[in-house]
Amino acid sequence: MTSPGLSAVAVSASRLLRLLAARGETLAVAESLTGGLVAAELTAAPGASMVFRGSVTAYATDVKRDVLGVEGTLLDERGAVDPEVARQMAIGVRKALGADWGIATTGVAGPTSQDGKPVGTVFVAVAGPGTDRMVSTRGYADGGAEGKVAALRLNGDRSEIRMESVRSVLTLLLKQLADEPAGNGRAQDTEENGGN
Repeated sequence: MTSPGLSAVAVSASRLLRLLAARGETLAVAESLTGGLVAAELTAAPGASMVFRGSVTAYATDVKRDVLGVEGTLLDERGAVDPEVARQMAIGVRKALGADWGIATTGVAGPTSQDGKPVGTVFVAVAGPGTDRMVSTRGYADGGAEGKVAALRLNGDRSEIRMESVRSVLTLLLKQLADEPAGNGRAQDTEENGGN
């Protein structure tokens, strides 16, 4: 039996895949704290193969750097739990897997803090055709930066934080797609605030 949170995530995944298929666009995923849960939710939905290009579970910092192209100096200075890291992960997976859209998760699911960030600190990001001029949430990236980031402060145990991170990154992309008609390449700047 699935929990209400899980079924809501499954509904979001199915809706996202249908929307991307209708637009003729593809998706790639970069995950850290969610450890493959975003990809699992997407591939559990019928028709995923028409849209989903693949994923990179970049749990280790060097994988974020070497595979996804996150700047090494950024990782050294700020650690892996950072809004700019999330943004670069989304951009990197989009480019690495040749997708129209890239989404990413990074954060602290617990049970202990990481890089001075408390449990429940999560950043989710989206990069795609309409995000090249979008400002990241709360000014985390420069105004000309590619991508969009939402900062979350989540409550709950490790499992709850991870599942809410999955739901949040899918919702971030759904909102982005709703704001941007297919193929127009431009979108309004919007602020994304999440968390409990």
